[in-house]
Amino acid sequence: MNAPRYPLLLQVNTRVLLTDLSGVPGRSATLDDIPDTRLDEWRAAGWNWIWLLSVWTTGETGRRISQTHPEWQPEFKQTLPDLTAADIGGSGFAIADYAVSPDLGGPNALARFRERLSTKGMKLMLDFVPNHMGPDHPWVAEHPEYFVAGAESDPVSSPKRYFRTSPEQGDRVLAFGRDPYFDSWPDTVQLDYSQPATGRAMQEVLMSIAGMCDGVRCDMAMLILPEVFERTWGRRALPFWPHAIAAVRAAYPEFRFMAEVYWDMEWTLQQQGFDYTYDKRLYDRLTEGLARPVREHFYAGLDFQDKLVRFLENHDEPRAAATFAPAMHRAAAVITYLSPGLRFFYDGQLEGRRIKVSPHLVRAPEEHVDKEISTFYDKLIGLLQRPVFRDGAWRQLGCTTAWGGNESWDAFLAWAWEDAHDRVVIAVNYEDHQSQCYVRLPFNDLAGVSWRLTDLLGDAIYDRDGDDLHARGLYLDMPPWGHHVFHMHRITP
Repeated sequence: MNAPRYPLLLQVNTRVLLTDLSGVPGRSATLDDIPDTRLDEWRAAGWNWIWLLSVWTTGETGRRISQTHPEWQPEFKQTLPDLTAADIGGSGFAIADYAVSPDLGGPNALARFRERLSTKGMKLMLDFVPNHMGPDHPWVAEHPEYFVAGAESDPVSSPKRYFRTSPEQGDRVLAFGRDPYFDSWPDTVQLDYSQPATGRAMQEVLMSIAGMCDGVRCDMAMLILPEVFERTWGRRALPFWPHAIAAVRAAYPEFRFMAEVYWDMEWTLQQQGFDYTYDKRLYDRLTEGLARPVREHFYAGLDFQDKLVRFLENHDEPRAAATFAPAMHRAAAVITYLSPGLRFFYDGQLEGRRIKVSPHLVRAPEEHVDKEISTFYDKLIGLLQRPVFRDGAWRQLGCTTAWGGNESWDAFLAWAWEDAHDRVVIAVNYEDHQSQCYVRLPFNDLAGVSWRLTDLLGDAIYDRDGDDLHARGLYLDMPPWGHHVFHMHRITP
């Protein structure tokens, strides 16, 4: 079976899942303990990709920093009021070894899990963190030249940016990993891409990962672009992504690359070989709650949009149920997941979980399922099984005023999906007021027949005269955050 043009991905917090399965924080089950019934549920939901977050080994130093860093503890305690040291496993992005943690069953358990996914038609995605390593990584002692070094005085003058390694690691001054706009991550060590040996070594790591999975999500992928790296560190970096991606593809032609990327650098990374890039811009515009910027976001060509990763939450963002009011949440989900691109969901989103869990933690709090949100997502996920939304043709539709002086048409977004068997028109009033408009329909066969419009996400059914649809468009009068997903079919010859 060919992969769909617009796949579905589910992100799973691996350590939290295994803690749930074991029932004992700090003594998790392994990947072998994920039951086949869970994989069957994933297959039934239509997921093409399962992204296992945080499978790599975290060292004792990284774990100790997570357990003691004062700026992080309030968040941990807010998440888990009964927090214990065993709940803090260390960040999954402070990697001490790109080998599957023994706590999760090690490399063989991962290989078996990947095979089980494959037999059910799903692919496995794992993390690749190109910008930094954990402080326990062997390279800190064996290859200090791979990291950004500092002056002897830097740990005193800039303690939030530089640190001194242990005597066993060579007693050197190295930089914490960071991006140019925020404080450093004190449980990481910054890789130096101005050194050719660093790029070669990281390419070897990437090639090794490619033998264990079907794709990687590349953490903060833009940080090692030459222009960003030089702006952050004052050193001219060598290009990494084009060569590394080409090398992996030569060995694994079907391997896929997904970039976490911000600062409007999505197109840049797509041009360097990435299959998919985060669409944080859409997420930010949806949280603002204004229709026009969201609508204008979709003016981009499909050569760009097809490679965007559409999401409403992930491990870095707040939970969608805590960010959006219920009606706005549903409207934002219709826009996000019924648009072209890779559709990205986070485990717990479909149940309406509201508490964000840090990647440093291995346990999540108990939460009740929000039945209203769960019912909505059940319908939406069911819709996403339809071929028209996986491989159909998408186009944005124009909206016009319903009558003179009525500017509420500007609150609408509308678009259509079509294939050989289905025709669907979607409209959303993405504002906090009642709005009216006419939606211009792009179909040439409307006139001379009547059409039935059946809302696939609601109860509405409308019969409309094709001549009027052709001449004026589809009239809509919708409440705040209202949405329709109309399946259109002829009801008269």
